Amino acid sequence: MSARRDRFREIVETLSSQGLGFALGYLGLDRHFPFDGYAPFTRHPLRDRAALPERIRLTLERLGAVYIKFGQIMSTRSDILPPDYAAELGKLQDASPPVPAGDIRSVIADELTGAGNLLPGLEDAPLATGSIGQAHMAQLGGMEVVVKVRRPGVVEQVNLDLEIMEELAKRAEQASTAAAQYRVSDFVDEFSQTLRAELDYLQEAHNAEQFAENFASDSRVHIPKVFWEATTTRVLTLERISGIKINDVRALEEAGHDPRVLAGKAASVLLKMVFEDGFFHADPHPGNFFIEADGRLGVIDFGMVGRIPDTLKARLVKMLLAVVEQDAPRLTDALVQMCGTSSTRSAPGLEADIARLLDRYAGRPVAEIPVVPIITQVVGLLRQHQLRLPRETALLLKMLIMADGLGKQLDPGFEIMTELEPFARRVMLESFTPAAIAERLKQLGSDALRMGADAPALVRRAAELLERGGIDVHLRTSELEPIVARLERSGNRIVAGLLAAALINAIGELVAGQPAQWRNWPKALFSAGIGGVGALGGYLVWSSRRRP
Repeated sequence: MSARRDRFREIVETLSSQGLGFALGYLGLDRHFPFDGYAPFTRHPLRDRAALPERIRLTLERLGAVYIKFGQIMSTRSDILPPDYAAELGKLQDASPPVPAGDIRSVIADELTGAGNLLPGLEDAPLATGSIGQAHMAQLGGMEVVVKVRRPGVVEQVNLDLEIMEELAKRAEQASTAAAQYRVSDFVDEFSQTLRAELDYLQEAHNAEQFAENFASDSRVHIPKVFWEATTTRVLTLERISGIKINDVRALEEAGHDPRVLAGKAASVLLKMVFEDGFFHADPHPGNFFIEADGRLGVIDFGMVGRIPDTLKARLVKMLLAVVEQDAPRLTDALVQMCGTSSTRSAPGLEADIARLLDRYAGRPVAEIPVVPIITQVVGLLRQHQLRLPRETALLLKMLIMADGLGKQLDPGFEIMTELEPFARRVMLESFTPAAIAERLKQLGSDALRMGADAPALVRRAAELLERGGIDVHLRTSELEPIVARLERSGNRIVAGLLAAALINAIGELVAGQPAQWRNWPKALFSAGIGGVGALGGYLVWSSRRRP
């Protein structure tokens, strides 16, 4: 409890020293956490609002690891932060002092049973230092390896800061309508999960192995090997990747590599992760990619990853088609649904804004549509209408923007849409394969059957309500006959609908269960099934269009 109060004091004093004390003052924390001998909060914002983004960045840097990581992630959320804030937070860098080599060796000795094989070749000078861990060169079994070691005491500090951050987020939602609409506490919860995953080096090791498996047959890519005998939750040992940093154009040209070819290769690899594997590197900055002597693309740092289910891949491709076809209503509906809202009524005016945006790019060939500017403007519109993207989608958009920027560093004429088009076409074609159609038919039939199964319960509850006298209905005899006729037609439609759903479900089950044999079925049987569905569907259409 004392550590928690001390940390609160440190947070409050840091905010106040940067002129940001008013933020916590508006949340009432000066009443809940009265520190002895401490001056009251400043309740007025900065006069120089232009300096506010910089003050926030400096505050996060002083507060340490968790807040630096939070700012780094927020800098990628242009759907939440205005551009000037995102750009300023993008300058955040881990400036943690290195952990002494003796402490690093102690952690390795505590964690690894066979640490004696690793410690003799461990270099004392770190390759890199960060707020979570520190990397050192070493030798293991005659191979050069990189050993990442988690900082001593960092887990306790992270847990304490995340607990405080979660409380502040809940208070912000209670005090601010905007914070509640952006679901700040949900965002902090997502951040907590991401950061805690980075603390577990076993998870990063599994991520590396997943990438290695996905690119096992791709000679363009080199994923470092994991040495499991020297890996735990606090220590990660990987094969060392050495080469030229991918954005060092001069060195690449001197080594005989064509930067324009490398731009296409790097983008193609990243897009394969998304549209083929559904598992992608979510931090593709130049420091994580190297070009090796043989031309392979070496990839490192697997702490931050994203997963894209097939449903989201298909939705992204449909959104891309909506952009190409200038279909503002379809694009708007897809965006609103992606943000977890069921209706465009929650964002009035969004469709008109989207239509104006698409008009700017009307008539352009697909390969010339600038994806990144459109993404940037769309997320700006989402922020304007107080809609927030889910984590995985935000990570994906960040990855696409970074991939496009990386490509342009290598080739000023690079446009990621050129690389994106074949992947999008492939996803669309896959959605029309017999197996995919059968799966949709099966799902449609199952949904219809579930609705039919629920119908008796709904009728029973309605009958019970009528028996209890919950509804009084007064009818004349002359009015009863038309109602009965309508009910009969409705009953016929329900029966026809259930039969059609059953046939659809059966056909879907058979096609999905025998994808290779269904073409050899007797044509009469298949035609009868399809004809039955068509006849029932035709009846439903005809009866629904008749006036009662």
